[in-house]
Amino acid sequence: MDQIGRTLNPAHLRGSFALAIFEPLATPHHWKPAALAAGPFTGLQGGAVASLLTGEVEAMAGARNWGTAISAAAWFLRPTPMAELRTQVTVVTEGGRVSVVDNTLWPAGEEQPCATVRVTLSRERAVEVPGFYGSSADPVDPTAFPLRSPHAVHGRSWFMDAMEARAGGDTAWFRLHHAVIAGAGPLARVLGPADWTHGIARPVQNVVADPNPNLAVQLFRSPRGAWIGVRADARWRPEAGLGVGSGVLLDVDGEIGRVSMSVILVPLPGSAPARGQGSAAG
Repeated sequence: MDQIGRTLNPAHLRGSFALAIFEPLATPHHWKPAALAAGPFTGLQGGAVASLLTGEVEAMAGARNWGTAISAAAWFLRPTPMAELRTQVTVVTEGGRVSVVDNTLWPAGEEQPCATVRVTLSRERAVEVPGFYGSSADPVDPTAFPLRSPHAVHGRSWFMDAMEARAGGDTAWFRLHHAVIAGAGPLARVLGPADWTHGIARPVQNVVADPNPNLAVQLFRSPRGAWIGVRADARWRPEAGLGVGSGVLLDVDGEIGRVSMSVILVPLPGSAPARGQGSAAG
């Protein structure tokens, strides 16, 4: 752990991005969230938390020779408060072609974790594949599509305010205007937009809350440019209060990966189902 602490120098990170969503504190692996990290209800947005945990691993990858982060699987164990946070990085395996690294988050001074992420990293290596032809797509200009500016239930700043959102055709586009942390890599930048997948494709809007207790993203190439697109799909089973969200991830030049998550259907805060109502979407 001492070596990991020296690899990620808080003083260096503070000087790199003045407007990061999470700022490092003097104690290694301690973080202060900005108001832009908030979710729509209580606590921080899951995508922001997953981005912090993944970004911290990515910031260490060069010095540890882990390669490029190609996937992240996050679990949101309980709401993360707007408070000082601490993280702990644990190397599961490293060396050879693939490394696997866990990162877990707690509120400072508490013993019960709020979230954890497992990041898979790989050293890229060209492989000749006879007969293989990659797909191509015409470049897209997301600025040609209408702006979307959703507001949080609490009416204050939240994670969506940290990005520009546009919708065109079957794809929602996002462009972060703030670094998650200094030194974060491409996967951390994708996780925030990817976390909206289940909400983009809701079968019915504004009738129930649909938090995702987990989030999984896989990339087969890093995004080019700042825009991240999500071509989303979602399925609900109201009689069990469950669902799934999934989608294709894109940049302006085409596909870059996939996203998936579980969904838990719950009544909106302050709402009460009608007597005899048999469906959460009723």
